[in-house]
Amino acid sequence: MKSATSSRSGRRSPAGLLAVAWSLAAIPFAPAGAQAPAKAPDKPWVVPRTFDGKPDLQGNWSNETQTPFERMGNQGPTLTDEQAAALEKRAHDVEEFRDRPTEPGEVAVKGGSNELADVPGEPTFVERLAQAAGGVVGGYNGFWLDPGHRVIRIDGVARSSIIVDPANGRLPPLTAAARQRTSERMALAKQSGEFDGPEVRSLSDRCITSFGSNAGPPMLPNYFYNNNYTIVQTKDHVLIMTEMIHDARIIRLGATQHAPAQVRPWFGDSIGHWEGDTLVVETTNIHPTQLAQASPLGPYRGASDQLKVTERFTRTGPDVILYRFTVEDPATFTAPYTGELPFNRIDEPIYEYACHEGNYALPGILAGAREEERARTEQKKP
Repeated sequence: MKSATSSRSGRRSPAGLLAVAWSLAAIPFAPAGAQAPAKAPDKPWVVPRTFDGKPDLQGNWSNETQTPFERMGNQGPTLTDEQAAALEKRAHDVEEFRDRPTEPGEVAVKGGSNELADVPGEPTFVERLAQAAGGVVGGYNGFWLDPGHRVIRIDGVARSSIIVDPANGRLPPLTAAARQRTSERMALAKQSGEFDGPEVRSLSDRCITSFGSNAGPPMLPNYFYNNNYTIVQTKDHVLIMTEMIHDARIIRLGATQHAPAQVRPWFGDSIGHWEGDTLVVETTNIHPTQLAQASPLGPYRGASDQLKVTERFTRTGPDVILYRFTVEDPATFTAPYTGELPFNRIDEPIYEYACHEGNYALPGILAGAREEERARTEQKKP
């Protein structure tokens, strides 16, 4: 259908001229010398409040980022604009590589150097990174991964690590006792069958907790996907629901004492209070299996029952919560350490992570182990 203000010959049609006349008549003309009214200044952002006057942290949030937990190499605490742009471009390139159509007969990228730079004759670094989750077995293909594209920026400055204290951006050294505990756990793991039953599989295999530290505490991105949260507040409690494995933490507000030492729930016992506009949450009593099976690259490193995590949640803008945490465990780390990262508002709904309902991996793992045992038994028969 042609526009009312144009004709095939390029001349305006009568209908078009009439429309223009009506448009001109509708324009309010100001008398000579009159000035346009000044634009009202933008109102400063004000922290939203709940019905009881507390800062409103509710909504859906994400902490996905390209910034690593610990600082890499000899970097300083901040990144230049060029360094940050390079990391974000790499994330974009990886996503594009993952999203491209698979050619018939194509196989996963195999092997390759661990160097960040491309190596002649080997898959590029982007290709190796894009295949990291699936490896040569084709695990999760890249379509499902959503690690985020941006580095952490706080007050407009790009950060090189989540850890900000110690100054080197890395975890403090382990104590001698922690190194001994780690050795004993590794020795015990070798003595037992890795696939003897569901109880010896990881908590993520069993759909109990994330393979990272999404629910925490501290709550950290896992660099793969599902780094999303829902926060709900009442006068007496704050609930934080983590999308990954649908874990939920309930924080008791106003409590002054933790549960007895023998009460050790998943994600610990969390009590909170307000310091001005900041929600402060202290967590102890984390489940011993959660500590023992924690990732060697995560925040616990085989922590002891003395572990305490203090978190601080502060609304710093309409779409940002600044999340800061301190981890203390004198039986594991030679000093406390602190990190911070933003939680950014997301408008999309968070869906149920039906881990148990779709968990075909665990019975497959155990069934495969039983088949291998039968095969070995048959080989031993005369």
